[in-house]
Amino acid sequence: MNSATCVQDLKSDLGEGPVWNEKKQTLYWVDINGQKIHKWKMKQDQQIAYHLPEKVGCLAIREQGGLLLAMENGFYFFDESTEELTAINDTEESLSYNRFNDGKPDPVGRFYAGTISSTKGNASFYCLDKNLKTSRMFSGVTNSNGLAWSPDETKLYYIDTPTKKVTVHDYDPSTGKLTNGVTCITVPEGIGKPDGMTIDEEGMVWIAFFGGSCVGRFNPQSGEWLKKIDIPASQVTSCTFGGTDLQTLYITTARKDLTEADLDKEPLAGGLFAYNTNIRGMPSYRFKG
Repeated sequence: MNSATCVQDLKSDLGEGPVWNEKKQTLYWVDINGQKIHKWKMKQDQQIAYHLPEKVGCLAIREQGGLLLAMENGFYFFDESTEELTAINDTEESLSYNRFNDGKPDPVGRFYAGTISSTKGNASFYCLDKNLKTSRMFSGVTNSNGLAWSPDETKLYYIDTPTKKVTVHDYDPSTGKLTNGVTCITVPEGIGKPDGMTIDEEGMVWIAFFGGSCVGRFNPQSGEWLKKIDIPASQVTSCTFGGTDLQTLYITTARKDLTEADLDKEPLAGGLFAYNTNIRGMPSYRFKG
């Protein structure tokens, strides 16, 4: 069966951004609209929620401890023991109609994250370097979403959701610069909007489809759709590999704006799902600033 199982029925309004901490065998993810970080310690089957003062688009494990958050207006460090937030900067503070959305560390330890705007083309994609300096990588984005680095660390795959495409950029690990962005995957009609994304060690990308009730595995070299995983929730938002062997795909979902009739049909919407693959994923990188 190519169907995922619900492992945490949390009914998140906008579950997003799962990150696996392989050292602690712990999964983190966020509920953007619920202003929460979720943390699931697998071995103890312990689920913890941290409540935040504003929306959090995504998070990363910080190499020296704690988390890095991309919140509505900028980047913050988060101390799990004290639940204290420490502001780094306010990149989008002047743009009240924008907020940070998806983001991840690169293989070197920088953090890349983009924004979402209510105005077409008014968002951007940023890099927070290890020295805590922020630079704009490119603009003209509407809904900055999934990203993944190729296993050989030479390419960045990137989604701006309304384009319904995945672009591939040449990536220089020594400088962090991105060049030569071109389309590598055009999303087929009828499977929703491309949202979050991850990658396996074979270099194939796994894309969550919002409104499509599925995750798809694609070959970014050929654009071929290789595999479909069905999710019993329509708003599929993101995915990452985890588990002891990095062969379990963890999938976040949402229930944003669903009607009561919709929820009767998909009561597990907003839950965390899991699907056991026979393919090993790439580990989550850490922020080294």
